[in-house]
Amino acid sequence: MKQSLLNLLFSLIAFSIAYSIALLTGLQVIQQAVLIAFLIQWLLFIPAYYFQTEKFYDLTGSVTYLFIVIYISFQSYSAINVNMGSILLASCIIVWAIRLGSFLFTRVQKSGEDKRFASIKPSPTRFFMAWTFQGMWVSLCSMCALTAIASKNGVVQNSFFYVGMFVFIFGFVVEMIADWQKSIFRKNPENKNQFISHGLWSYSRHPNYFGEITLWLGISIMSFSSLSSWQYFTLISPLFTYMLLVYVSGVRILEISGMEKWGHLESYQEYVRTTSSLFPYFKLSEKRQSTLLK
Repeated sequence: MKQSLLNLLFSLIAFSIAYSIALLTGLQVIQQAVLIAFLIQWLLFIPAYYFQTEKFYDLTGSVTYLFIVIYISFQSYSAINVNMGSILLASCIIVWAIRLGSFLFTRVQKSGEDKRFASIKPSPTRFFMAWTFQGMWVSLCSMCALTAIASKNGVVQNSFFYVGMFVFIFGFVVEMIADWQKSIFRKNPENKNQFISHGLWSYSRHPNYFGEITLWLGISIMSFSSLSSWQYFTLISPLFTYMLLVYVSGVRILEISGMEKWGHLESYQEYVRTTSSLFPYFKLSEKRQSTLLK
């Protein structure tokens, strides 16, 4: 009972944080978008819990991004606020959401389950909290872009905007290549129960998450010049993504799982010792290292 109440309290806090930042933007349309994002999660939680399935959890998150970005873009178009910068910024999020959503949905269909939810979905309040957190994720990550698109003069196109677009493209490409390399690795029967350590995975143990954090940093930079006053609080996006992936989901869970599976292997211990957990760096060969030390 106590744990259930805590789960509901954490859900309320998550919603309150997202909606409070939406209030700071001073734009009613942003507040509406945040409410829509959470309502979508809460409505789909009902069949998810009833059927005890998480198979459309990630897909719902991506579809929510698409829905609120299109909603804000449509509202801006109706108010004649839309410009080429708004179109490009919205397109970045739309392309990312379609790519990631389809990738994650296909992956969970093939595997049959998402192991993250094995101990979560039997509990109604804990599963509800997971869906609520997804609403917060969608809201906080996209809010700076949504605010920029909904701003009076549309998205400002200056040097910050184009630098941000370059950062976004870089992060998007890194994430896409990392996911592709791991998918190819897993398809090979010889690699069953093995860990990937080549390609981008030789520079970072989680290059896909590095790409994810980087692309949201790019979105924030693209949005920066279109914001004002309290709206700068919406730039929390990349920091929130980093905290979420490193300390809540993603990296933390996979690091624990990796040590349980391969921690007894010297090759994995060496991989962990010589490869960055998140931010990639280039490793020198032993021969090159000895040359530099002479």
